[in-house]
Amino acid sequence: MAASNPAVRVRRVYEEPSPDDGVRVLVDRLWPRGLKKTDARIDEWPKALTPSTELRRWYHGTEGEYEEFSRRYEAELDAPEAAAALDRLRDLAARGTVTLLTAAKDPSVSHTSVLRRSLEEARA
Repeated sequence: MAASNPAVRVRRVYEEPSPDDGVRVLVDRLWPRGLKKTDARIDEWPKALTPSTELRRWYHGTEGEYEEFSRRYEAELDAPEAAAALDRLRDLAARGTVTLLTAAKDPSVSHTSVLRRSLEEARA
């Protein structure tokens, strides 16, 4: 995909890297189980962008629901370190394709969808 039409993609980190992935960014706090670092082809791993351990545990617990998780995670992204990391991703996305990588089984209801939405809003 050309830099004039950059894209923000979300893929599972376990999928085979693709030549059109652009900058591959792992957006999980923990390294994915069973994946060798040499096989992952990760360009960046900004842990400041990942949901806090407390939020992650709440979401995966019995009372966690996606809409509330999204709201809480967006609030976490306003923290200075997370905001700086998000600005970095926005800059990368303005220049070319960025692929957000996660181990989540369903990325559509994970933090990656919140990040993608934020990056796409900035590009609009």
